[in-house]
Formats: sequence, C-alpha cells, structure tokens
Amino acid sequence: MYKLKNLFKTGFYSANIILIILYLFPGSILGWFLYNNHLIQPQITRDFIISTNHIYAFILLTSLGVLSFHNTKKINFLIVYLFLLSIILELFHIIIPVRGFELSDLFGNIAGVILVVFIYKVVIRYV
Repeated sequence: MYKLKNLFKTGFYSANIILIILYLFPGSILGWFLYNNHLIQPQITRDFIISTNHIYAFILLTSLGVLSFHNTKKINFLIVYLFLLSIILELFHIIIPVRGFELSDLFGNIAGVILVVFIYKVVIRYV
C-alpha cells in the first residue's frame, strides 16, 4: 500500500509540474506537437457552458492529489492549494502573450477541483 501511495504522489507532483508548464507557455504546446501550430488548442470534447479540457485536467490533478494525501493532515492544505492554483493559473493568462483569460476556463478549473473534493468528502470519506 505504501508503494501505491508513493506512486500516486509521484504522479501528482509530475502532473502538477506538467500542468503549470502547459498553462504558462505562450501558446499551446499540445497544438505545436499535434498540429505543428502553437495557436491551435486541441479539444478533447466540445465545450458547453464551461471548458471541458480544463475540467478534465483539474479532475485528474485533484484525483491524484486526493489519492496521495487522503487520511493525512495535509488534505485540507491540498484542497486550498488546488483551488488557488486553479484561479491563479487562469489569471496568469491575462499577462501571457497569445493566451487569454476566459471565465469558462476559470469555472472549468474550479469545477474540476470541486467535483473531486465533493466526491471525496461526501462519498469516499464516509463509506
């Protein structure tokens, strides 16, 4: 069990670094690799009211974080960190060239964090 928890922590820290790099890069690294054009952002599924790419990214990051730190005293710090990270990274798009701040992206980030935290707090923790 200890090895599995360390694997989740490694995944969380790696995903955290990758997400920050993808967010702060002026343009789209994924668009550059996939389409040879840094101005095109790949879309996993269609956006509805909020950005689905951002929901998926923060669901993955928050899930890895919760699996890494559940049943520890650091879980509340992790939740605050992820919530603030979701806001701060999107706010950086105001000053990064070729990127733009969008409320739908911000709400997607926050929704991804809240969804996993809700499931953790209500379903998993009390079962």
